Amino acid sequence: MTEILDAQVVASPTLTERQASILRAVVDGYVTSSRPVGSGFITEKTDLNVSSATIRKELLALEDGGYLMQPHTSAGRIPTDMGYRYYVDTIVAPNKLGGGDSRMVSSFFDKAHGELERLLGQTSELLAGLTTHTAMLIGPDPDLVDVRSAQIVSIAPSVALVVVVSASGRVDKYTLDIDPNTSVGAIDSASRYLAATLVGSPVGTNIIAARSGDATVDALVATAIAAVDVDVSKSSVYLGGTSRVAADFETIETVRGVLAVLEKQLVVVNLVRDVLDRGLRVAIGAETGYETLNECSLVVTEYLVDGEPAGSIGLLGPTRMDYSQAMTAVAVVGRELSSRLSEES
Repeated sequence: MTEILDAQVVASPTLTERQASILRAVVDGYVTSSRPVGSGFITEKTDLNVSSATIRKELLALEDGGYLMQPHTSAGRIPTDMGYRYYVDTIVAPNKLGGGDSRMVSSFFDKAHGELERLLGQTSELLAGLTTHTAMLIGPDPDLVDVRSAQIVSIAPSVALVVVVSASGRVDKYTLDIDPNTSVGAIDSASRYLAATLVGSPVGTNIIAARSGDATVDALVATAIAAVDVDVSKSSVYLGGTSRVAADFETIETVRGVLAVLEKQLVVVNLVRDVLDRGLRVAIGAETGYETLNECSLVVTEYLVDGEPAGSIGLLGPTRMDYSQAMTAVAVVGRELSSRLSEES
């Protein structure tokens, strides 16, 4: 069972400039090599101009402060979650995508058209392709997105189709069984009353239909609303790069735990929303709030439609991730997705 934890972010005291440089070298070295980092590597990769003894002393101070740990006696150091947190909060920041990646993103959104579901699915694959991690997109919450259009269309004597288009571009279709003797005029009237009920309002529970006074029309509108109301109450989740989970983690138990979380759509939605609600853009280890994700980090942001939050986008990978690359990719893709959706709204 996935256990939800009450994770708190603990503020870290400020490190000296030298300690911050050493911490950065350890994180960068460990992310690149996945091996503990020793004083020789730090001497080679920094411009501190101090002795190895001084570096070892600072490494010990960082270890005592909880920023680093030594997995084995006489081995180098690796970052702790607290070390990663300081690194993310004070040392690195989103940068610019490389030329090739930037052109890939621009080309993708220049050509991206069609239904929202397809766009979000393809965007998750794009984000995963920019990194080595699993991408997740949470579709707009139907309770927060207004309906742009709604109609009922007869497609056979006893079958009608309800089509609802949201301001975010989402298209939902629902098949209704109807009395084969229902007239075209009654269907047209029901379509108008359905539009009068839904257009300009968010789709959620407790939808009250406009009344026509015609029992056949009102029954058809009520049936259409019942189909819409039941089916669109959840945000959709789109995952990209889930096959990379096995390569991101060392143990089978961790891989299974991460995949178990990703398989549960509601858990993914709650995970991302909880991180954002706590004011985080990067959740590290226990900060995710899920015990099975203690070896993971999650980088998230919101995407917007016409300046208003619509959904969220993120990357899930090991705590030993390239945070600058991940934050940059999430920020750029989120911004471009917001622009595309706002153009089509």
